[in-house]
Amino acid sequence: MVWRSNFNGKEWKPALAAAGLIPEAVDENGKYESAREHGMHALRHFYASALLDAGENIKAVSEYMGHADPGLTLRVYSHLMPDSRERARLAIDSVFQRIFGEDHGPQTAQ
Repeated sequence: MVWRSNFNGKEWKPALAAAGLIPEAVDENGKYESAREHGMHALRHFYASALLDAGENIKAVSEYMGHADPGLTLRVYSHLMPDSRERARLAIDSVFQRIFGEDHGPQTAQ
């Protein structure tokens, strides 16, 4: 199991600093400036965003993120979900093409 507090300070932040993305540790104990956008939260957000962009369903992403309710995941990440209009149009077009075996007239409303 990965513990957020341990991973953040001992692995993640030093890697970001080594890559030049954040300043080096601010004190002799190796403590870094606190910034939510550079912590484990950012890594979790990237993970969920990448899954949703690839078309993973919200219920699965919710389970992967450890959310008790897919509604929470939807509220947090719905702005990142790809627009489904084109996907829906293509799905209906493919149904008609399977039924008729060819393209009959204009495509479904665009």
